[in-house]
Amino acid sequence: MVAILLSLTDLAIYGVLRVYGVRSIRWSRIVRPIFLINFAESRQIRRAFRSIRNTLPEITYVFLLFMFSLLMFSLMALKLFGERNLQTAEGLPYFRNYLEIVFDLYVLVTTANSPDVMMPAFDFSSWYALFFIAFVIVNTYIFMSLFLAVVYNNYKKHLKNEIRKLAYMKRRKMIEAFNLLKEEEGEQLVVREARWKQLVKLVAPDISNSHRELLLRISDNEQKGFVDKKSFVQLADLLNIQVVTLKLRSHPLARWVPRVYGSAASRLLRGLVRHRAFVWTYDAIILINAIFIALDEETPYISYAEWVFLALYVTEILLKVYTYEPRAFFGKTQFWNWFDTLIIFAALTATILNATLKSTTKYNSQQILDIVFILRVLRLIRIVDSIQRFRVIMNTLINIVPTMLTFGGLTLVVYCVFAIIGMELFHGKIQFFPADSNAPHALECGNPALKDSLFARGKYCKNNFNDFASSFIVLMELTVVNQWHVFANGFANVTVQPAKLYFIAFHIVMVIIIVNIFVSFILEAFFVEYSLEKSEVETAIEQKIQELGMGVQEDELQDEQLLDNMESDEHELEGEGGTKPQPKGLVFKIASKRYRTVDALLQRMFEAEIPLEDEGPSLEEILNLSPSAAIPRNPNSESVA
Repeated sequence: MVAILLSLTDLAIYGVLRVYGVRSIRWSRIVRPIFLINFAESRQIRRAFRSIRNTLPEITYVFLLFMFSLLMFSLMALKLFGERNLQTAEGLPYFRNYLEIVFDLYVLVTTANSPDVMMPAFDFSSWYALFFIAFVIVNTYIFMSLFLAVVYNNYKKHLKNEIRKLAYMKRRKMIEAFNLLKEEEGEQLVVREARWKQLVKLVAPDISNSHRELLLRISDNEQKGFVDKKSFVQLADLLNIQVVTLKLRSHPLARWVPRVYGSAASRLLRGLVRHRAFVWTYDAIILINAIFIALDEETPYISYAEWVFLALYVTEILLKVYTYEPRAFFGKTQFWNWFDTLIIFAALTATILNATLKSTTKYNSQQILDIVFILRVLRLIRIVDSIQRFRVIMNTLINIVPTMLTFGGLTLVVYCVFAIIGMELFHGKIQFFPADSNAPHALECGNPALKDSLFARGKYCKNNFNDFASSFIVLMELTVVNQWHVFANGFANVTVQPAKLYFIAFHIVMVIIIVNIFVSFILEAFFVEYSLEKSEVETAIEQKIQELGMGVQEDELQDEQLLDNMESDEHELEGEGGTKPQPKGLVFKIASKRYRTVDALLQRMFEAEIPLEDEGPSLEEILNLSPSAAIPRNPNSESVA
């Protein structure tokens, strides 16, 4: 509402001034990106802004101390070098203006002007290098690391506080639901099985009857016909765990040609394909293929070798389809199987098409060759999943994709704000001209103030704020940090020297705060993923599902009750060696951890610390929880039956 009111006020003022021919600045444009934050779908972006807001007080203290250090070193530099009549490589006075010294040393903190800023003093005396070494150690390594530490500590603290509120809120709501549905069973308060089923059908209508019965077996382990309070509170966790249902099917060849498929030779072949050595062999083939990809394609033997590798890869896919049931092999969750098959057959198709075009026409077919090369290189990605430590990194990358989108939205908002300000300040000050242009001052980006400047000599004229797209490119280059002082000096030369504050402000907001928050999330995501891979942290609920959900015979399911006919190995979907007859049924298993969000994993880890009998604090206390507060307990908690 504030943003809308400001925009309407600015529009009215601008319209009145325009009538009288007075040019004014549309100052309300900088609040427009706020509308991006307030979309209903932008909840995660608002959460990221809350993290920044909560982190700012702690960052402020470190930033003030950093600025004090910067100002002190700048004063020392003025006293050390100001009276020695030193000059820069461009012939300009060296360290004689205090504000210029502050800016140059701030740039040195980002290492963008190192070692150029040191060279005039270093040429005068080698001892002066000690001043710059001390400055870099204190400000670049210590203070910038402190910024990351403070941001990470506060981010983690506030993230855990939000997750703690959610966990307690969920626990509280589940207890309220139990109190509405409870009935007396002797001395216990319970929820009857019929009412429990009715509830689950209502809140999770899409799950199958078998899946529902599996959850009931976990909640009513002794099959008493009711669910106690302790088990009922776990219902939300049960429903939140993604359970993959696999249908037990025999291989089509076992039905069509049972004697051939069940022969000794067939069993031996399938046993070899299932063996770990088969995977290792093809990993070695992929590595050898990588060496051949790097070699000269024009060599005939290298070209022929590619056909050999393609034949080996196609053979691998055919052997796997022969060994494993095709519908299970190409299931929804079998990402790598789909990836392998698509890449191999796409590469085979492109290679055949390229060879055909070369033999029948004079067409160069370079684009098809490029596609072939890319597909070959993509095939090497498959080996990443074979190494456990690589999987940790890959899982982290997969898990942080949603958060990367959140920080992408956050970056978009910040970029929009600074792009709008930049266009108001610098629009039209710098122009780009083609290399053969005869326009006046074309070599100086259309502005004589840039004559002999690093900006003009570096041919940075296309980096300007004349439109939104160009502004975004400039801001991206500033985020990378390299040469950002050249941009700052260039735009300051065509306007006023205080314009450098715009670039310093962008560096503080984007690089010091937002990038560090993103790095903090990457660290937390990696720690969570690493701990889960290393210690196999799992809740008791997931462990119970793994124990019970291994092969439910659906055609023997009577009155929606589960039978004790669960298999011992979830991967043996067609019986040992393919000869054991396996009736049609289902296999339940927990979905892969790699497809869970980091927030869900953090919530699960925190909830594991809360005893099931703990109802938690009152609703008012939950909403008022602070990051530094100890976990409150409800002294009036009911004991769990």
